[in-house]
Amino acid sequence: MAAICEICSKGPVYGNNVSHAHNKTRRRWNPNLQSVRALKDGKVSKMRVCTRCIRSGAVTKAA
Repeated sequence: MAAICEICSKGPVYGNNVSHAHNKTRRRWNPNLQSVRALKDGKVSKMRVCTRCIRSGAVTKAA
């Protein structure tokens, strides 16, 4: 399952772990996705949404 927000399409960001000896290995930062029951086109469906979209009100939660 891809780590992508269904609202804003935010996905993982890639970079390096850098040790004290300056060895570099690849790593990734995943977005903070939450499974939410939300209204989509007037119907209730489960969505994987980042917390930024939940906080900003881009998602209307289903009761």
